[in-house]
Amino acid sequence: MPPADFVYDVAADAAGLPLGVSIFADDADVRAILQEDVVAAGFTTRECGTIDALLAGDAKVLGDLVLIDCPMPDASSMAALSRLDSRSAKSGARIIVSTSVDGLDDVFAACAESRAQILVDPTRADRVIAIGRMLAEVPNLRLRELSETDRLALLRLTEQVSKIAERLETIDRRGWGKEAESTGSSAFRFETPVDTYCAPGQERQPQRKTRAPLPSARLVRKIIAARKARARFLDSELFADPAWDMLLDLTAARVEHARVSVTSLCIASGVPPTTALRWIGQMTDAGLFERVEDDTDRRRAFIRLSDKAADAMARYFAELGQDAAVLA
Repeated sequence: MPPADFVYDVAADAAGLPLGVSIFADDADVRAILQEDVVAAGFTTRECGTIDALLAGDAKVLGDLVLIDCPMPDASSMAALSRLDSRSAKSGARIIVSTSVDGLDDVFAACAESRAQILVDPTRADRVIAIGRMLAEVPNLRLRELSETDRLALLRLTEQVSKIAERLETIDRRGWGKEAESTGSSAFRFETPVDTYCAPGQERQPQRKTRAPLPSARLVRKIIAARKARARFLDSELFADPAWDMLLDLTAARVEHARVSVTSLCIASGVPPTTALRWIGQMTDAGLFERVEDDTDRRRAFIRLSDKAADAMARYFAELGQDAAVLA
């Protein structure tokens, strides 16, 4: 059984009925462990079987929560996961998928619609915590309240990303002069076209103000290398800032016209993959990152900066000017 700190009271819907869970894993030992954790979280098991069972026979009724263990996805498991992803997006079921670093890109590509929570090489505690997060998202759920410590831990990620978004939003309010103040320009808002003077009889042409260009990829890579160099002398956890590290990496990739896989971005974040995936999800929700499907291979997907994030980063580096390499 998991530690007592992870045990929840019975989870039930508004009618008081225990919520159902479906478990799919090819490893029998993993299935048994997941069932134990599901019971501890207050769920009842609705379906338990191998991943292939998702494709066999008629479509099965899904639980409110679906747990999948898919460490090394093959063609069959990818098909099953894609089908489950589509069904869950329509039904509202929550999905937690466990995989490995090697299987991350495939699993991420397959989970395009359902906003699945992906765990990379998770411990048992990681899985139980993930179940707890999903419990918090189920509407009309009746379970004991989280402790103050747990509540703050769950809110910390959202709060930090919100601060980053606010910081980028107000970049050009500092040091851009009276014109920025009078127009209320924003790092996330393009300038409105204005009419310019023209001679009588000529048509007026709308004119957009020139936006600041992104910095050179060489400069951004230099900043990234300098940030990584600190780990040789100081504990890297003291300076962990995955959101900023990923923003820098995607900025350089945009200048280089390079595509960034989710695995590569997780590595750039400098934190464990599961943590990085939560950050990617939050940054996407904040409108800073975008998921891009591969037109030539449906089994692949990439992450890129949104246009508003790219514009914000350009303004940020323009404001730093010559000090960018030192201050960023």
